[in-house]
Amino acid sequence: MTMLTIGQLANTANVKIDTVRYYERKNLLSPDFRTAAGYRQYSGDSIRRLHFIKKAQGLGFSLKEIGKMLDISLNVEAECGNIKQYAERKIADIQARINNLQKICDGLLQIAEACPGGDSPLENCTILEHFYKSETQSITQSAGKETA
Repeated sequence: MTMLTIGQLANTANVKIDTVRYYERKNLLSPDFRTAAGYRQYSGDSIRRLHFIKKAQGLGFSLKEIGKMLDISLNVEAECGNIKQYAERKIADIQARINNLQKICDGLLQIAEACPGGDSPLENCTILEHFYKSETQSITQSAGKETA
């Protein structure tokens, strides 16, 4: 079995050595053994594991979620459904974020369309008016509650 140093592993997986060390600290990866001098040695399975981590991160999974999925992947009694649950939860989370971002985008579009733009003086800027109006209303409402 060919063993890799941390530098070889990092190069093969196209990550930095510090990334490998970070994943080790997060218990997502560990060397297969250390030499008498203390150098880390990794097997080909570590490359697969690093690819798993990077691909899962690319799809929005947190390191905590990735760690749980890696644990499941090592459990011989686990089933596909165990991993699919993580994907379905991530899909729901992403969809909720998309919906929230769409509401934000709609609000920005609405105030941007109302702004005259161009060479119009700043006092005509409905975007600034919107931001200051919201702040002033909040302050006025708060002050009114304190005096009541």
